[in-house]
Amino acid sequence: MRNIKLVIQYDGTNFAGWQRQKDGVRTVQGVLEDALSLACRQEVKVEGSSRTDAGVHAFGLCASMLLPDDGIPTDKIPKATNDILAFDKLEGIGDIKIVSATEMPEGFHARHSAKGKRYIYRIYNCEEKSPFRRSQFYQVAKPLDLERMRKACEYIKGTHDFKCFETSSNSPRETTVRTIFELDVLKNAVSDKAFQYTVVVEGDGFLYNMVRIIVGTLVEIGLGKMEPENVKAIIESKDRGNAGHTAPPQGLYLDEVFY
Repeated sequence: MRNIKLVIQYDGTNFAGWQRQKDGVRTVQGVLEDALSLACRQEVKVEGSSRTDAGVHAFGLCASMLLPDDGIPTDKIPKATNDILAFDKLEGIGDIKIVSATEMPEGFHARHSAKGKRYIYRIYNCEEKSPFRRSQFYQVAKPLDLERMRKACEYIKGTHDFKCFETSSNSPRETTVRTIFELDVLKNAVSDKAFQYTVVVEGDGFLYNMVRIIVGTLVEIGLGKMEPENVKAIIESKDRGNAGHTAPPQGLYLDEVFY
C-alpha cells in the first residue's frame, strides 16, 4: 500500500466545514473523498490535518490516504481529481484543488505527524463595506491602530495556557497549553481610505476557535476597547469571558502545515 500526502486548497464559503457529516451536507472531506474515489476507481478515505469550520478557507491543508500499489500513479492523482472537482469546465477549476500528491513513509499521518501550523487571517478595514469581500475578509468599519495590535502580539507569543482563547467543544483536551512561535499583524493600503490587515500566526497546535478569538481580541485592542497590556492578565485568568469576541470564519485561512 502507498501512504500518500495531499496538499489541498479550498474556498470554504459553500462548505459546512471540513469533516464529512452524516446528514449529507456539503463538506470539504465529503466532496474530496467522492472525487478521489471516482479518480482512483475505488473507495477512498482521507485523514485531514485540521477540521476547519464552515466558511474557513485553506491554502495548504494536508490530508493522507492509503492506496494500493497497482492503482492510479501518485503523480496523476491531482489532475485526475481536479478535473472531477472542476464544476466550471470552461475555467477548469472548482472550489477545491489538490495542489500535490506525494508518497510518504508508512507511519505518516496528516494530523498526528504535524509539528505545527500557520494560519492567516485577513481583515478589510474601511468605512464602506464591500459585497465582493464578504466571503474572504472580516470587514471592520472603524480605523484600527496597527501599533497597539502589534504590541498585544508580544504578550501572546510563547508557551502559555491558552484556555481563555478557546470556545468550549465536545472534544476533550489533555491540556490547553500551546506554543505560539510567531504572531504579527501586517498592514497594506488598498486605497487612500481602505486597508488590509493580515494577522499571521504560527504555533505547535491550536485550540477550538483559538485563532479567531486571538484576532477578535486584537481587533478590540486596535479599536481602543482594550489595552495591549491587558492581554497578559487575560491569559493568566484562563477565562474565555475576559478575551475579545470570536472573529468571523470567512477571514481565516489555513496557510501551511509543518512536518
